Amino acid sequence: MKIKQITQNKKQFLELLLLADEQESMIDRYLERGEMYVLEEDGVKAVCVVTDEGDGLFEIKNLATDPLHQRKGYGRKMIQEMFSHYQHKGHTMLVGTGDSPLTIPFYESCGFVISHQIENFFLENYDQPIFENGKQLMHMVILKKYLKYPPLFPIICIMV
Repeated sequence: MKIKQITQNKKQFLELLLLADEQESMIDRYLERGEMYVLEEDGVKAVCVVTDEGDGLFEIKNLATDPLHQRKGYGRKMIQEMFSHYQHKGHTMLVGTGDSPLTIPFYESCGFVISHQIENFFLENYDQPIFENGKQLMHMVILKKYLKYPPLFPIICIMV
């Protein structure tokens, strides 16, 4: 298993990217400014795009696994590698996903916790309704995971 960064011709993986983000114009908003990685094991199994949101904050904008290879640990492995890679560059990783009972538990099992929700995100930003497991997605749920321990409040010691 090998994870490598893709710096050119990122759209060659569009079919896979569309599994996680169903509208190409939305992918275009982050693809070129993001860092893209592919996980290979006898062919490409998963892709991930991470953006630098500034001040030590990174966001997974797209994580997709080939449907023939889902539920085999490739997505989890990709997330673990992203944590390892970005912990030296920042303090927090975010991921936004639909308000779906399929994806939220996966991210929680990878150590993310729900941070907040962007109301009506999918209704206001996508041309067509997006459905997952028969449910129309409306809100984007933002999850976060600290790449390093959260900053501590300064402790003041007074010696008497």
